[in-house]
Amino acid sequence: MKNLAIYNFPDHDIHKPDMSAMEISKQIFENLTSAVLVFDHKLKLTAVNPSAEMLFATSAKKMLGHTLDHWLSKTETSLKETLTKVSESQHPVTMREATLQLHGKRTITVDYTITPIIDDNIEAALIMEMVQVDRILRLAQEEKMQHLHATNKAVIRGVAHEIKNPLGGIRGAAQLLARELPNPELEEYTSIIIEEADRLRALIDRMFGPNQVLNLKMINIHEVLEHIRRLILAEVQEGLDIITSYDPSLPEIPGDRDQLIQAILNVVRNAVQAMDNKGVLELRSRIERQFTIGQNLHRLAIRLDIIDNGPGIPADLVQDIFYPLVTGRPEGTGLGLSISQDIIARHGGLIQCTSEPGNTVFSIYLPLENSEVQS
Repeated sequence: MKNLAIYNFPDHDIHKPDMSAMEISKQIFENLTSAVLVFDHKLKLTAVNPSAEMLFATSAKKMLGHTLDHWLSKTETSLKETLTKVSESQHPVTMREATLQLHGKRTITVDYTITPIIDDNIEAALIMEMVQVDRILRLAQEEKMQHLHATNKAVIRGVAHEIKNPLGGIRGAAQLLARELPNPELEEYTSIIIEEADRLRALIDRMFGPNQVLNLKMINIHEVLEHIRRLILAEVQEGLDIITSYDPSLPEIPGDRDQLIQAILNVVRNAVQAMDNKGVLELRSRIERQFTIGQNLHRLAIRLDIIDNGPGIPADLVQDIFYPLVTGRPEGTGLGLSISQDIIARHGGLIQCTSEPGNTVFSIYLPLENSEVQS
């Protein structure tokens, strides 16, 4: 039987000085960080390396002799069509940031290259190399958002400083004017000036979120979520259904209970308002392992999902909704989500959002080992 040299390897001691070319090829194949899959002319797998086993979360023994249909969702047709096209045309194809739907509703984003093998002495037909880029793309997007958020906040801080100075002068002048007015009834107008100046000053302060030092204690995040659920149900007594899906094994985490309530409540209220106070809202908690936030890899992190079945966030807004003053509602201030992001970031965490009509998900990640807390 004709065999592809890269996977029909005899078992030899690789440390011997007379290592053959086949043995060297075997070691290269097995130690590549990219996933490599080899197909025959019927597009059945004849070889996979350990990286491919990790990518598809199954063993080579289970993969060999089958087509990729066994691991792809029934709705995933693009990769199947591409494999067939390359096999027929004998022209290589490279795809960037391709999203693949796997069984079990798992989705991965990969760069891949499919290369035909034009050699009658080799029974393999195609070699496919895949590199998962989900984490790389997420880190790049997260870094971009952090940079834009910091830049945006610095600009607004400067503008706020310029606004607060004349506001103080206006308020002081109104107080002096109130003392000199001959008619006490006119004090109503100076009171309005003072109250509006105070309101604008408070609004500007809220744009930067709470500035007090975090009061860190070990807290039960489910108690926080249940407190928020009761608050929302008290505000919206009809038309809203809140369901919960908690992982009871989650441990307590270090956090500022009051500020976390504010951060999560802002997100929940935003979801309820997007549904016009009627619909289904889900509060979910899960554990994440080996999760990266910024430049830090955390062994364990808690993920809180706030899921609503509302109309979704417009595509042109979904990347900008955490910036101050960005809102999709005419009556909104665009401050709630920005404040939430600031609070979660000060806890060493992260907020992400995905949205489509009928399914908007805000995911809050909080590390269990909270070494990155900012005070």
